[in-house]
Amino acid sequence: MSTPGEGTGAPGEPRPRPASDAAWAPTSAALPPPPAAAPGSGIPHTPPAAPQAAWSSPNLAGYAAPGHRAEPSPPTRAGHPPSGFGQQGAGPGPTGPHQAGPPPGTDTAARPRPRRRGVPAGVVALLMALCLLLGVLGGIVGGRVLFPDRAAGSGMPTSDVTTGSGGSAGGDMNPDSVAGIAARVLPSTVYIEVRTGAGGSTGSGFVLREDGYVVTNAHVIAAANNGAGQVIVIFPDGSQEEAEIIGSTSDYDLAVLRVDRDDLTPLVLGDSDAVVVGEPVVAIGAPLGLEGTVTAGIVSALDRPVSVAGGSERSFINAIQTDAAINPGNSGGPLVNTAGEVIGVNTAIATDEQAGAIGLGFAIPSVQVRRTAEQIIETGRATYPIIGATLTGDYTGEGVQIVPTDEADGVDPVTPGGPAEEAGLQPGDVIVAIDGEPVTTADELIVKIRSHAPGDVITLTLLEDGGEREIEVTLGERESE
Repeated sequence: MSTPGEGTGAPGEPRPRPASDAAWAPTSAALPPPPAAAPGSGIPHTPPAAPQAAWSSPNLAGYAAPGHRAEPSPPTRAGHPPSGFGQQGAGPGPTGPHQAGPPPGTDTAARPRPRRRGVPAGVVALLMALCLLLGVLGGIVGGRVLFPDRAAGSGMPTSDVTTGSGGSAGGDMNPDSVAGIAARVLPSTVYIEVRTGAGGSTGSGFVLREDGYVVTNAHVIAAANNGAGQVIVIFPDGSQEEAEIIGSTSDYDLAVLRVDRDDLTPLVLGDSDAVVVGEPVVAIGAPLGLEGTVTAGIVSALDRPVSVAGGSERSFINAIQTDAAINPGNSGGPLVNTAGEVIGVNTAIATDEQAGAIGLGFAIPSVQVRRTAEQIIETGRATYPIIGATLTGDYTGEGVQIVPTDEADGVDPVTPGGPAEEAGLQPGDVIVAIDGEPVTTADELIVKIRSHAPGDVITLTLLEDGGEREIEVTLGERESE
């Protein structure tokens, strides 16, 4: 089986994965009930900042023990000993242990027995309450002395939102908290419905420019291409507009829409090249039609080669991996950093046949989003880079192999006059690295090539006579379908 590759421009089938591998699934969803809204020139962009969001920890509450009431001893009758002692004899005579009578001449007339005085119950309760109060105050003072950095945000983090009766006080909300990020990003995140005669689908998107441009995934609006359906953009305030499809590319799974509005508030495209593993991120969209859904996580990995099937087309994405919950319907929504800047467009999830979604989400890097969106807005189309060679999916050795001549089946292993031929690549050559980074599958090489722009120069490392050699290739260009 061969993978028509960068030479043919038609992405082909990658080498089959083991049965245990997860499947990649686009994250658009079947049409649910309509939702809600948002408020822009040029595509805004600032360098990304990565302030860390503070996470609040629960407070501990002390409990006061109730006081105990002191009960007085029962009174005794005059002239009679308390219960448990022997009675007094009628006259002199021997007595047993604990039975001695009074000495002769003792006046046995009744005399009042002194009563034991107990501590009043109110005093006991007051003392216990005072002890409890002193213990709490001592704990607070001791904590500030022993752990002064807790209040400063290091060590054990403290709450970053001032809370009042029933919730946070909006004026005191930390803008770098998840709540603060959501408050800034939600008004510019939209819900997308595609309506066709056969039904429809839903997805997410976000405002790219104030003059009505919106970004989403190509697979979200695919059913409406060529006038086959209607695309409706619904804003967080409940208003909705029919959108025009300016252009789309299945190769990068991106589409640009436009609505007739010039009062929108765009999101800023950050620099995905500056993203680091472990960085906090927030995903916003409409999973399963539940618009305005916010989930949080971290960047789990970078440069993940993801190939997503969408109808007869396939997308090759050098993706950002995240553990922020992404589900069908999140497609096209923004993945943002703690500055509220878009670092990716949510596009796919890994699924398991038994378990379904397994907590692995993938986003198209914002650098690619910027390049492709600008191209679509300027020309109505998108292009992608090629090397002009066809890769085989049957090779099992180190690296990736260009189709040998005897396996070409009528397809040129190396496109005549293309970038690969001009650089000296031959049928059967084995590529083991691109720009010094090892490659092990055809999909991985295609994804890394497509993360560049046409005209870029890349360095390929080839296996040759037991050794290696490097060649430079200037990437060609092909228009996306």
